Amino acid sequence: MSKFRKKKKGMPAVNTAALPDIVFMLLFFFMVTTTMRETNLVIENPRLPGATEIKKLEDKSLVSTIYIGKSKDPNRDGVGYNKIQLNDKISSADQVPAFIFSKRDKIAEALHPFMTTSIKADKESNVGTIIDVRLKLRDVNALKINYSTTAAAQNN
Repeated sequence: MSKFRKKKKGMPAVNTAALPDIVFMLLFFFMVTTTMRETNLVIENPRLPGATEIKKLEDKSLVSTIYIGKSKDPNRDGVGYNKIQLNDKISSADQVPAFIFSKRDKIAEALHPFMTTSIKADKESNVGTIIDVRLKLRDVNALKINYSTTAAAQNN
């Protein structure tokens, strides 16, 4: 038999000296890259209609969102599901072109054809209000319109 045996060595200790640096580096990264919600909803959170076929928007920086639904403060804005929110205030359909032009001014002219307008309309909203918004978008040549929905369960 052999006189030489390998001595079993224990597992070396894991060096955790760099762990706080890594944690703070990750924390700093997420603090810098996270964007906060730019718009405060003054309408109730829309209950979106369901859909079976959906597609995710690719570049959210080119998306302008129009909310249509019921106001959170009916004493100030009136009762009903026909309220349109542009940025942080209740507006009318006549103010949609100015909203789109202000969004276009913030991006490069080469990206204008790729701009998308997302309409987040409550499923109880009046279709006439949505059509009024669509007509105003057509007037300013904002033809890429996305209707936000929730994924509905498919019945097989």
